[in-house]
Amino acid sequence: MMVIVPRIAAVSYLNTIPFIYGIEHEGNLRAELLLSPPSLCAKNFAEHKADIALVPAAAVPSLADAQVVTEYCIGAAGPVRTVLLSNEPIEKARRVFLDAHSLTSVQLAGYLLAKHWKVTPEYYTLEDYAQLGHALPGDAFLLIGDKVFDYEGRFAYSYDLAAEWKKATRLPFAFAVWIARKGVDPDLTEGLQHALTFGIEHTYEAVLEHGFDRKPYDAYGYLTQNIDYIFDNQKHKALQKFWNSGIKVSPRANPG
Repeated sequence: MMVIVPRIAAVSYLNTIPFIYGIEHEGNLRAELLLSPPSLCAKNFAEHKADIALVPAAAVPSLADAQVVTEYCIGAAGPVRTVLLSNEPIEKARRVFLDAHSLTSVQLAGYLLAKHWKVTPEYYTLEDYAQLGHALPGDAFLLIGDKVFDYEGRFAYSYDLAAEWKKATRLPFAFAVWIARKGVDPDLTEGLQHALTFGIEHTYEAVLEHGFDRKPYDAYGYLTQNIDYIFDNQKHKALQKFWNSGIKVSPRANPG
């Protein structure tokens, strides 16, 4: 009899390494890991290439047979440090260039600009971080991920989107959640839960294994102080609010 090994899609960013470490080392979870950029995780799930996936929170409503599983997420209860709108005072933003690697951060920026700052800029795709060197007055940039550490302190104005969301809503935020296909074996989601717990408990080992201890920034401090992995009721409420807002940002290609 052929045993079908379930496939789990996840992202190999710094903030997911405790999860990856747990899945690879906990020992009881028999599953194959597919690592890809965040936008592809949702695609792999939608195309049935994965049974369980860590997906951008913004993608969940569009995935028909998905249910949120496990008590874990990639979240923040205060400043997250790696999702920033930078450059100009935000009230002056006329053009916003968005790092398209993060679907959730793009929509979150749209939510905050519309509801919190009451600004209606034009949205463009940030093709290349070299554009930061050619900013015009009224240009703002959404920067996400590990790259942001390289730009800390470089801008006169910087807005941490998780901190601003908390200011606007008094709620924490979840950038990515674990989903499984409806009807997936509960033993599998329970096995994943154990593996993730193991990974979170071994965050320091995960940092070492992935070489993040050699970075110029404090990776362990970031994972334990900025990222909040528990998917609690407050984060669930936050996502309902985020999903119900119906705000959709579609960045255009760059102006010539």
